[in-house]
Amino acid sequence: MDLFQAIEARSSYRGMYKSDPVPREDMNKIMQAGLDAPSGCNMQTTSLIGVDDPALIEALGAALAKPNFGSAPAAIAVVTQHIISYGDTCFSVQDYAAAIENMLLAVVALGYASCWVEGYVVNHREVCERMSSILGLPEGHHLVAYLPIGRPAEEDKRATKKAFAERTHFNGFGK
Repeated sequence: MDLFQAIEARSSYRGMYKSDPVPREDMNKIMQAGLDAPSGCNMQTTSLIGVDDPALIEALGAALAKPNFGSAPAAIAVVTQHIISYGDTCFSVQDYAAAIENMLLAVVALGYASCWVEGYVVNHREVCERMSSILGLPEGHHLVAYLPIGRPAEEDKRATKKAFAERTHFNGFGK
């Protein structure tokens, strides 16, 4: 699959997953794609935790309380650190966002499905604390997203995108 096919095919899969395992080799490729993302001032604030242990997947799924995401046979927990690069600037959000997008494209290129699960993690303190504890995060490291990974068990319900002309402009807004 070429890059543009992967970009077009990528979607946020929110269905149940098949139990087929995701080989460690594929997980490594996906995580390497995340680590290859740009990083503001090269501070490399993003760390990744690959999860393929069924008991750990089950515990994280229970903490997340979303059966569909907990049904994936593998996942990647995205962790960040708040590191100031210069002045008062921290690029951790941009760093992990770029890493996640690279990983989501790698997931599609390898024939899997995933979803960028951030709101359920960071907007529910007890969920985030429980998942962080399960993953053994040290002080100063913050769980910011969870990417379930696997083969979809259901048809993907893709979101409808607005037309190109509605969201693009050249040489100024509305021109």
